[in-house]
Amino acid sequence: MTIRTRFAPSPTGYLHVGGVRTALFSWLYARKHGGQFILRIEDTDRERSTEESVNAILDGMKWLGLDADEGPFYQTQHFDRYKQVIEQLLAEGKAYYCYCSKEHLETVRNEQRSNKQKPRYNGKCRHLTSPPDTDIKPVIRFKNPEVGEVVVRDLIKGNVIFNNTELDDLILARADGTPTYNLTVVVDDWDMQISHVIRGDDHLNNTPRQINILQALNATIPQYAHVPMILGDDGQRLSKRHGAVSVTNYRQLGYLPEALLNYLVRLGWSAGDQEIFSIQEMIDLFDISNINGSPAAFNTEKLQWLNQHYIKNSDPNELAIFLHEQYNQLQTDTTQGPELAKIVTVLAERAKTLQEMAQSSSYFFGDTVQYDEKSVKKNLKPTIRAALTDLCDRLENLKDWQAETIHSIIHAVAEQYEIKLGKIAQPLRVAVTGGNVSPPIDVTVELIGQTRCVKRIQQALTLIGDTT
Repeated sequence: MTIRTRFAPSPTGYLHVGGVRTALFSWLYARKHGGQFILRIEDTDRERSTEESVNAILDGMKWLGLDADEGPFYQTQHFDRYKQVIEQLLAEGKAYYCYCSKEHLETVRNEQRSNKQKPRYNGKCRHLTSPPDTDIKPVIRFKNPEVGEVVVRDLIKGNVIFNNTELDDLILARADGTPTYNLTVVVDDWDMQISHVIRGDDHLNNTPRQINILQALNATIPQYAHVPMILGDDGQRLSKRHGAVSVTNYRQLGYLPEALLNYLVRLGWSAGDQEIFSIQEMIDLFDISNINGSPAAFNTEKLQWLNQHYIKNSDPNELAIFLHEQYNQLQTDTTQGPELAKIVTVLAERAKTLQEMAQSSSYFFGDTVQYDEKSVKKNLKPTIRAALTDLCDRLENLKDWQAETIHSIIHAVAEQYEIKLGKIAQPLRVAVTGGNVSPPIDVTVELIGQTRCVKRIQQALTLIGDTT
């Protein structure tokens, strides 16, 4: 059997990390078994589906590297096929027209609730032999079996049993003719020969209904694996109130795709005690049976730890591309300044995200810097004016602008003025960066560049007079 999995998001909002984890599991399973991974956009909800959401899904999947072997397919392009299947079910007596008004349905539900019964369609139109005298446009319902049970043989949860008496005759097509979710999913999974449906466990209650439709069509029933949901740190379902939850957010915040995938694969799945996985290791080790059946809790600190690991261990030239995105978000012009890969190299050890890296390193660009008032008061004092002036002159006349020679000059000035190295290095740092934190000062000065450094030190010297 050829393994064929799918990821089928609805373009009614952003691409949620929960959806990404499901997509990742489906992608890994297909890759592990030499199968195919299909991307399907379930866009039949025309009122809520947007082109913006479609693009967010496609961009997010591309950014993460979860490449599809087939697709993207769009359900709105398959309406003729859905209509054909519905007509088949009608012709075979496995579906019927329902003319019940909304008022009637609501009355039935209220009566059922008052009797502490599960609200469900009561089958009023199930046995009609001719259309009633009404102006109501009918919906089309599936004739769900009235006896027996459905066993969902779930690869994560084990066998889950549903009695058919608990499943009502669901709607296959609305009054305007548009097909419903449970019908389109069944037809697409059947036509696309999906062998394994890996999806969130919020769909578990849909599965017995879909199995019954598949059986009515004499279609092959795929294997199902329902992945537990992701919770926030408060035990509630992960949502916007917990902070960033969309792939777009995490990209904007400066997380790397490898880090996000590594974090999500470990969120409810394990391979021993291993924490760091390359993509190939994920493929080689992935096994559905190792997915935990309980909900997993999202931990941002753990994600940051992983992101920092990948920042420290990735090719600076590759990270420079992502760092450039961050500078663009900050509207920082990087055309005049050091190579971004060099900035990555000197800051990789201390940055948890590339956003943090960009925010803390804007001083590498531009002719002037914004000075931190506390740093100025503490370090740019009249007692340092002579030494800082001398240092500025030496740097201005330096022929070999390298960290090593810059380091030697700073040492020489400290010795001449009989002060500790930090007493001149820290004022220099404030002068050229605006604050009191940066990579080693000689490297920092080298990357900022000779002309900018001299100009900034001269600017800082004018501030010393204001601090007396």
